[in-house]
Amino acid sequence: MTAAFSHRQILRVAVMAIAVAMACYHIWAIAFGTPEAILFRGTHLLFALVLAFLVYRATALPHDGPADEIKHADDRLPTIFDYLLVAIAAAPIVYLFWNYEYVVTRIYYIDDLSWSDKALGVILTVIVLEATRRVIGLALPITALVFLFYGLFIARLEPERVIDQLYMTTEGIFGIPLSVSAAYVLIFVLFGSFMERTGTGQLFMDFAMSLTGHTAGGPGKVSVVSSSLFGTISGSAVANVMVDGPISIPLMKRSGFPPHFAAGVEATASTGGQIMPPVMGAAAFVMAEFLAVPYGQVVIWAVIPAILYYVACFAAVHFEAKRRGLLGLPRSELPRLGTVMRERGHLFIPVVTILVVMYSGYSAPLAALAGTLACFPVAALRKSTRGYVTFGNVLGALVDGARNAVPVALACACAGIVIGVVTLSGLGIVFTQFVVGLAKDFLILALILTMIAGIVLGMGMPTTPAYIIMTALLVPAIIKLGVIPPAAHMFAFYFAVLSAITPPVALAVYAAAGIAKADLWRSGWAAVKIGAAGFIVPYMLIYEPALLMMGSWPDIIGAFATSSVGILLFAGGLHGYFLTAANYWQRAMLIVAGLLLIDPGFTTDVMGAVLALVVVGSQWYERRQVTLAAPNQRL
Repeated sequence: MTAAFSHRQILRVAVMAIAVAMACYHIWAIAFGTPEAILFRGTHLLFALVLAFLVYRATALPHDGPADEIKHADDRLPTIFDYLLVAIAAAPIVYLFWNYEYVVTRIYYIDDLSWSDKALGVILTVIVLEATRRVIGLALPITALVFLFYGLFIARLEPERVIDQLYMTTEGIFGIPLSVSAAYVLIFVLFGSFMERTGTGQLFMDFAMSLTGHTAGGPGKVSVVSSSLFGTISGSAVANVMVDGPISIPLMKRSGFPPHFAAGVEATASTGGQIMPPVMGAAAFVMAEFLAVPYGQVVIWAVIPAILYYVACFAAVHFEAKRRGLLGLPRSELPRLGTVMRERGHLFIPVVTILVVMYSGYSAPLAALAGTLACFPVAALRKSTRGYVTFGNVLGALVDGARNAVPVALACACAGIVIGVVTLSGLGIVFTQFVVGLAKDFLILALILTMIAGIVLGMGMPTTPAYIIMTALLVPAIIKLGVIPPAAHMFAFYFAVLSAITPPVALAVYAAAGIAKADLWRSGWAAVKIGAAGFIVPYMLIYEPALLMMGSWPDIIGAFATSSVGILLFAGGLHGYFLTAANYWQRAMLIVAGLLLIDPGFTTDVMGAVLALVVVGSQWYERRQVTLAAPNQRL
């Protein structure tokens, strides 16, 4: 028993030391300049593989996203086999470092590989697949194996060329996805960990409670607001649910919302965190690399779509609460906005710091580093948060940041296998031709195929690899049909994100339903209904680039205004309430009016406005009749 205890203690110290070293290495790289690609990405992957095999056992359950805590991993101690895998995982990467001159000076695909190159290339590929399986689950490794099978047995690629692509170049495992994980994701995940350790989560919850807690369905609106705020520091829908859900879901149930609806609200609101600037999900950083634009540009494109998504969530909660006659929480139970801002408002400063540094012309990683380094000094400014400023908390934030980056690093490495095969075999071109031929110049059909693919891929894997695979196979087809690249990439990104609330496999819904003690299927369909207007937003981006902040300001403002009204009408129709409870014909007209207003164009806007006015007029008349009848009834 003593030996087991000492083993556990040694392991805990070792994991903590490795995690801190990983975090400090990336901070050093950002501050003083990143090393050469193979060295930087290889070191990043080496840290991730070592942590994966030390912390996750062979039977570990799948997890979601960069902020999903490794604390959920198997508590059993590593076996000799696990330690052996650590050594085997290190060997191929150390080999590249040791023979760095040879690796960078040889001519890819022309110079033959040595037997050691081939053997270690195969070993690293297998190790990445196994580590990914342990941390994320089977879906992504199986997908990578399917692509490898295609490359070797259908496309008839030479095995030596495949190993060369995956292991000896920066076009495979060490490709763009892993580069994004190393350069962007870890520092932003670290920023989120520092924010959480300084009490920012409580600030977001109190801020949302003070703003919306007293209104109709207030606890549901609190969930929407707090989840959108927490999403700025967490790229994981499940992590968002696990932080906000234990507070917001019981409040929603207490106010009268059914458990399945409460779970649906929390899951939908939490999922939107990945599309909420300034700190979006990891896939947004990959998008910036694929499009060769600064991350700040992606943030600008994402602002209006993110607002529209949360307008849809907020409206769904409001109309459902009004239809059910639910009230908000008593003001006496709610924090006051002035008090919240006075005691904790300064914790918003690190987020503002990131925006200021980023839009001053500096890189996104440097901006995230500035925000991260500001967290604890800012917390020390007020007595109410000074208690968070301890050495243990700083150390814990470094450890959490490194640990939480492991799933993304492995997902990106495994996705690199897929990208490597697609590039080498030309599958992307073949698939583009297939989709274009199938759609036969009908863009809407290609969009529907892409949407289905995004939802299906996202059911079994995190957003980042799902988006990467869609980018390799489907996005080029949409672009070939005339869609501008930013809109095409945002379309794929959105549906990779929305898969987290789409049954039958909806990880955010599973987490929320567990907290709410609600039926999984009912919770899943409630989430889809709440986020239904959000499913339309990606189509809006395709047909109205003004929603990506492209074009003149009058066009942008006009598109945003009509789309917002359309989403409100659409949500009102789905939930059966606008000015008052809606009957069947009013619900149908609200849905049609909403869709017409969402669709860009003067004619559709006029038609939608006319239908909306008919419904609003009839509901206003009904409500006036009820008001006039009330005094007579009292008499």
